[in-house]
Amino acid sequence: MSKTKKILIAVSVLVLVVSLVSLVRTFLRDYAEKQKIEELTKIWKEGSDRGGGDSVPSILFDKNNEPVMLPEFRELYERNSDIFGWLMIDGTRIEYPVMQNPQDSEYYLNHDFDKNENQGGLPFLDAHSVANNSDIWLIHGHHMKSGWMFKDLMKYKNESFYQEHATFQFSTLYEKAEYEIVAVILSKVYRKSDNVFKYYQIEDVSTPAEFDSYLQNIQKLALYDTGVTAQYGDQLIVLSTCEYSTEHGRLAVVARKRS
Repeated sequence: MSKTKKILIAVSVLVLVVSLVSLVRTFLRDYAEKQKIEELTKIWKEGSDRGGGDSVPSILFDKNNEPVMLPEFRELYERNSDIFGWLMIDGTRIEYPVMQNPQDSEYYLNHDFDKNENQGGLPFLDAHSVANNSDIWLIHGHHMKSGWMFKDLMKYKNESFYQEHATFQFSTLYEKAEYEIVAVILSKVYRKSDNVFKYYQIEDVSTPAEFDSYLQNIQKLALYDTGVTAQYGDQLIVLSTCEYSTEHGRLAVVARKRS
């Protein structure tokens, strides 16, 4: 065998080994992430069962008429007080805590529930969404190749999937609620100088006129007509993730809280 062939074989073997090591690392990382999410989900469901599950009123109050933390959040909150809520969408793998770190709004872009560095992170509330003062909660989540986090939002590109999953559940620490989808949109992250509608600039939405304008622009971008609308005073949730059909692309699911 010539020296050149030996070198080529050695390089090929090395590339194969490196590829296998990378695949194993990815598998182990995804497995660990899955185990952590399943653990958190188990804690959530056990707390919900102790509190009576769906029979619990949407908001609980103590004898002083102060809101009481829902039982499903108590153990999770003791473990990490950055937890803001819990999101669950039927027909998807989306069943996650939603986080908000007061010091660093993007902390959970690359940290897990126990504040360990993690590529997948967790869904988190945008810096301009303040729990008690914002009509729009913008929630970011990664589009992971493994299928975790917000990749399954891509299913909403198909109107047929929407028709079977037109609502989802989102609970805050003190309230259970159901949201109905207003629109599914495709957009992108623009340059600051671009004079176009930017769905993620929720800090610019504070008056009835601004709210109406925001909804009108959302409807212009909608992939299909849901027949659902919203008005000033409604609580909106915008679920946002990367969408790779265009550079810096984004897909967002916009929903309103059912009264």
